[in-house]
Amino acid sequence: MDFRALDHQSADDLRARGGLKWTTYPDAIGAFVAESDYGTAPSVVDAVRARVDVEGFGYTPTHVRADAVNAFTRWAADRYAWDVDPARVQLIPDVLSSLEIALTHFTRPDAAVILPTPAYMPFFGLLRSHGRAIVETPMLREADAWEFDYDAIDHAFASGAGLLILVNPANPIGAVFTREQLLPLVDIVERHGGRVWSDEIHAPLRFDGRPHVSYASLSDTAAAHTITAASISKGWNTPGLKCAQTIFSAEESARGATASESAAFATAHLGIYATAAAYNDGREWMDGLVEHLQVNRDLLGELIAEQLPRARYIPPQGTYLAWIDLREYNVPNVHGYLLNEAGVALTDGNACGSGLDGHVRLNFALPRPLLADAVARIGAALATATGVAAG
Repeated sequence: MDFRALDHQSADDLRARGGLKWTTYPDAIGAFVAESDYGTAPSVVDAVRARVDVEGFGYTPTHVRADAVNAFTRWAADRYAWDVDPARVQLIPDVLSSLEIALTHFTRPDAAVILPTPAYMPFFGLLRSHGRAIVETPMLREADAWEFDYDAIDHAFASGAGLLILVNPANPIGAVFTREQLLPLVDIVERHGGRVWSDEIHAPLRFDGRPHVSYASLSDTAAAHTITAASISKGWNTPGLKCAQTIFSAEESARGATASESAAFATAHLGIYATAAAYNDGREWMDGLVEHLQVNRDLLGELIAEQLPRARYIPPQGTYLAWIDLREYNVPNVHGYLLNEAGVALTDGNACGSGLDGHVRLNFALPRPLLADAVARIGAALATATGVAAG
């Protein structure tokens, strides 16, 4: 597929598609919610259209569910070197459903949850709705990389926390964690009898040939204390089709199936067909998308260096999300200021954890002219606010 043709889409074209990203703030460039402007694979469109053409909107046959599960396990084996028994996989509507299952069926009701920050915004509300205390463990920023604060995670488990939320690749910072970074977590979690819920929804989106290491694939020990969530929703841009996968350990697959029963029943019929089509026949499309997004990422780095010289930014290794530190501009409520003065809708860093004022998350799965326009607008608005010209 020629993704460059999609770079000719205008803001009006994108608004006409009716997605949340472009209709929430109709006068702004939509760069906040994690939707891609590059569509989805033709195989996914064809699978959904085939069901529409025959008015196939009933309950999903068992063999079709099995096809989707098997498609995921083949993908995991081929792309992540992770061998998953299909019996361990349950289809559910979305990754937050998987987290709810982990909370309600696999942790103590009073156990706190460890959340490395900055983190995906909806985690906070979901955890609080279940009455869980949240122990934030801020990621450590090195010169050009992010590291876990292992001591803080260890201390949180020692103080009674029961679950670590791991997001790999990480939203919003875009880090893709290596085996060497993940292995110390296995020892910490196991020593304290804890659990890991691993959100790997962005795993198809990795740059520079970086491998995805699924946490549960590290060892039998890791697999035994882990529940993993996966989906096509970010890679193939199908969040509205509501089908994800949750993967349990071999020892707890039967318990996991029981715990997932109601969520499995709520999984969308069209999403199940789309999932099989994406994993089976959307591979070449995905490879092309990653190649295109990598160029977008590199372009974003150049634009930030030119237009935002006081920003701090580590180029993401995966996802299509960029975490930008704008504190040096000293603009209060910077994301609100940029929405009003620059006409660019970004995610507020404060929504991603404590002490993150002055940070924003930017979605760079934008047509390249709009990406360049967004950064130019941000640079001009900050220059006006601070009296310092953009680069």
